[in-house]
Amino acid sequence: MSATSTPLVIVGAGLAGWTVAREFRKLDATRAIVMVTLDNGDFYAKPTLSNAYAQKRTPDQLVTTAAAKMAETLKVELHVHTRTLAIDTQAQTLTIQKGAVEQTLAYGQLVLATGAHPIRVPVEGDAAYQVRSVNHLGDFAQFHAALGAAPKTVLVLGAGLIGCEFANDLVLGGYTVHVVDPAATALSALLPSQASAQLRDALQDLGVVWHFGTTLQSLTHSEGRMQARLANGDQVSADVVLSAIGLRADMSLAQHAGLECDRGIVVSQTLQTSASHVYALGDCAQYASAQSRTLPYVMPIMNAARALAATLHGTDTPLVFPVMPVSVKTPALPIVLVSPSPHDLGQWTQDPTADSSLGGAWRFVDAKGHVRGFVLTSKHTSKRMEWSKDIVV
Repeated sequence: MSATSTPLVIVGAGLAGWTVAREFRKLDATRAIVMVTLDNGDFYAKPTLSNAYAQKRTPDQLVTTAAAKMAETLKVELHVHTRTLAIDTQAQTLTIQKGAVEQTLAYGQLVLATGAHPIRVPVEGDAAYQVRSVNHLGDFAQFHAALGAAPKTVLVLGAGLIGCEFANDLVLGGYTVHVVDPAATALSALLPSQASAQLRDALQDLGVVWHFGTTLQSLTHSEGRMQARLANGDQVSADVVLSAIGLRADMSLAQHAGLECDRGIVVSQTLQTSASHVYALGDCAQYASAQSRTLPYVMPIMNAARALAATLHGTDTPLVFPVMPVSVKTPALPIVLVSPSPHDLGQWTQDPTADSSLGGAWRFVDAKGHVRGFVLTSKHTSKRMEWSKDIVV
């Protein structure tokens, strides 16, 4: 029996899973597609989770298309609130469970779009269990309910991309926001120091209170609130604590199936895993096409889904990533960036011709003089397409 005579099975109903289904349907209108997801399968744009408060949008308003409508439009057999327990790569089956009922599904090709889990660090204290993370719509619904309508103080752990976006969004939504990070400034892993300082100052001017060079040590209940004690001795009273430290690829299913994993599920240029007929993309994948990196952004998913759909349809299509600028959703200081690979050795250089009153502009130049990345802030973000042309990939 050929791989294409049995269903294409997709595990995960996030942007990666649904985009593969949509792109595949453009090429094949009849083949059976089965999707298995632990959540309800509703389609939404994940980036909207970190700018909903400024736009006064509720969790329900973030859903763009209900799962049933997506399944109907794309002719997908959808299994919601269903856990994938195991993959048998030899028999080409997976075991799924909904409630107490287990079921075996056969696949011709299998796509893993299992996403990533928030990184959590140990915290002492009787309120440590109340530290929240927002990685999907269900998390955001719980976070939204915890904040409620009354003015609240939110302690954000992490001054990376997601932490800064949430800090900006929450302070615009009327909340008091404190941010804790062991680094010396905001978004330090992605920005040159001058740009980091610009972002730090812009958010501070909005009211964000920074606690750099320290970490959360303990969280205890105190008079209906939580008392956070930081490693440097500072204390912060908060109503909600949000962890935005980062993400780690969800590889548990792949690892139990014996697939090769590293920082993510290792995939070839055609997105095949170490097992035949099994593919992966999205936040769970470690791309050969990106110098063995994970790329937890929207544009890599869109590009990967298009290439994978063609491969699944029978035309092996190596994934080639174009230059993909990332827009940081911090309206206090708009930022567009292309990050150099961690393997690239070089330095950030500021563009001396850029008008500093309009923001800043920096290029990352390697030892051979090649431009490997850039950062544009404020009004200079309009140059994103022009500067993208200079990147050597």
